[in-house]
Amino acid sequence: MLFGISLVITTDASGQRTRIRGFVEANTTLQNGKTSFGFGEQDLFITSDLNDNFSFLGESVFKYSNSSSTNFSVSIERIVIKYNFKGNHNLLIGKHHTPINYWNDNYHHGRVFFPTVGRPLLFEEQIIPIHTTGIALQGLNLGKLKFGYNILVGNGLGSRDISDNDKRKSVSATFSIKPVNNLQIGVSYYNDAIAAGSEIHGKILEEKIKQKLYAASISYFGNSIELLAEGIMANNDANSVGNLKSYIYYVYAGIKIKPKWIPYFRYDKINFQEKEIYFDSHDVESFVVGLRHEVNYLTVVKLEYQNLKRESSDESIDKISAQIAIGF
Repeated sequence: MLFGISLVITTDASGQRTRIRGFVEANTTLQNGKTSFGFGEQDLFITSDLNDNFSFLGESVFKYSNSSSTNFSVSIERIVIKYNFKGNHNLLIGKHHTPINYWNDNYHHGRVFFPTVGRPLLFEEQIIPIHTTGIALQGLNLGKLKFGYNILVGNGLGSRDISDNDKRKSVSATFSIKPVNNLQIGVSYYNDAIAAGSEIHGKILEEKIKQKLYAASISYFGNSIELLAEGIMANNDANSVGNLKSYIYYVYAGIKIKPKWIPYFRYDKINFQEKEIYFDSHDVESFVVGLRHEVNYLTVVKLEYQNLKRESSDESIDKISAQIAIGF
């Protein structure tokens, strides 16, 4: 997914090649009559080919803390050691982006690659586990259909990067095909049991919750048309409320009216079942329309309007955003 300008460090004695890339964005928003300026995340992306079989990927994000206007925090988003054991088949160990949906599996933290200003609502509402620390088997572009798979076993929700909080492991799996150029169709599955006492979504769970996520996606990014649609069914099972299902989806479309100008829209919808205790139980709906200007591969400017409605509030939120995202 990543190409462009990078710092390349080569060690002749070992043949090692290390590439360092960076990404950052500046934002302006207008909401409720107030204009705000700010920087988003600064993403440091490192890849290194250690030899013909081993490689490394590291991703660290620097961002301002919500608790202070001057302090910033650093988070390790990914640390992955890859062993290519045969052809396009790999063994991956470390902290991964959980392969549960197209967006999370294909876009890292560099907004320059995002088709919209921000992520879909399912990320804001914390529907999916974004990261998992564990071990994975991966296959890419296999056969005529360019079949791909990624099966990951790791620490469950409520755990830390360095240890699991219970004996149960999470299991995620994604399978995809690319029948024609620029088209990808995929399905995903996630299974975990979240222990009582785990801190999730800013609250302490009072009881154990068994969670299963089923996802499907279709994406097409052609020379003139961009389409991306994803749907998720979240199945949460707790003794106090039983088995509850929530449905989440979004649809994105963009049209290149000129080689570097793409007007786009995105519609998000989240429907929670009554008595839901793991997610926020209020339905959410969002409509986004915007214009993206790709100055070059590593410089993108976006102007976007969003209308967001929450069931818990009688009023809707209107926001205008402008963003310049770069890679360096």
